[in-house]
Amino acid sequence: MSNSNGLKSFFIEIGELTLFAKRFFKEVFTKPFEFKELIRQCYAIGNRSILLVGVTGFIIGLVITLQTRPTLEEFGAESWMPSMVSLSIIREIGPVIIALTFAGRIASGIGAELGSMRVTEQIDAMEVSGTNPFKFLVVTRIVAATFMLPLLVLFGDAIALFGSYIIENIKGEVSFMLYFNKVFHVLDFSDLIPATIKTFFFGFAIALVGCFKGYNCEKGTVGVGAAANSAVVFSSMLLFIIDFIAVFVTDIFFDL
Repeated sequence: MSNSNGLKSFFIEIGELTLFAKRFFKEVFTKPFEFKELIRQCYAIGNRSILLVGVTGFIIGLVITLQTRPTLEEFGAESWMPSMVSLSIIREIGPVIIALTFAGRIASGIGAELGSMRVTEQIDAMEVSGTNPFKFLVVTRIVAATFMLPLLVLFGDAIALFGSYIIENIKGEVSFMLYFNKVFHVLDFSDLIPATIKTFFFGFAIALVGCFKGYNCEKGTVGVGAAANSAVVFSSMLLFIIDFIAVFVTDIFFDL
């Protein structure tokens, strides 16, 4: 009985999230446009995440290279290291891991921020004063996250490749020029463009879930913590679903 109730509540929440997304697409194209708040949110979201993304990307590059190099050495294929690492990072590992890090930082932050505003009735006060809280609070955050995550992923990928180069330089005495010549020789637009496009969907999903959980927060201060926690879990799950769909569609498209 509890399983059926849990499944029912899950589908109800999916329906409510869909209606929330529908309202976003309606509001985003109607005036007035909150450009000033949008720029502020872009700066806040990017600035809050850039250090974490940089450290994450650097560690990704170090770990992948350290873990993979011994296997390639057994087959005498160390020269393939830059090509293999760059394809792995650009196509899949970089976007997904950085998006998960972004979800943990941003989805929880948005959920807690909007949740506390709902609990303290600040959103209700905005409605009474004639301001559209959905456009000011939700639309600006979703648009900002949608455009900031691709930039952060590109930055994180570059740092990851630099981290990989450091290990190659220490272990194999590979020069900077030689390493990145091999990286750019193997990379193609068919590797970079699909990986970049899906990060827009990642950013949209993360901010949408965070705003949805926070905007509809209930049950007082306890609900704020629950909103932040569930925003991270739900957005992380959505990331894997979107990633699977993106990889599946890309595979079909480039096989045609």
